[in-house]
Amino acid sequence: MNEVDRIRLEQFRQLRKEIRGSEGHLIVGIDVGKDKHHAFLGTATGKALLKRFVFENNLAGVGKLLDQVGAGLREVVFGMEPTANYHKPLGDFLIHHLCHVVLVSGVAAKENRKTLDGRWDKNDGGIRPISRI
Repeated sequence: MNEVDRIRLEQFRQLRKEIRGSEGHLIVGIDVGKDKHHAFLGTATGKALLKRFVFENNLAGVGKLLDQVGAGLREVVFGMEPTANYHKPLGDFLIHHLCHVVLVSGVAAKENRKTLDGRWDKNDGGIRPISRI
């Protein structure tokens, strides 16, 4: 592991410690899609603030997302499940704008869906579920 990767790993570990149980962090879980993304906004304690926020996969859509999360005075952490290459432009844009961005494994997203709202699969009547951190 090179020095840059080691520093990034340490920063991630520190952020993870700060987030756990914090009411001061806004968690934005994003289910990445080709044309549209679905987002969930909530706290680290599991309190849902906005369950279904849909935005386009373009600059205007990301602006809509940033307007929505900018309404609070919290530290914001964006989490997304890597999906093909669709997550890369969004992740790069958020990182470029100095946002905290983490990738969430599919297994972690599935486990969090179970604990947050009792769903055991990704099928919820045709609406794509939201990946949660």
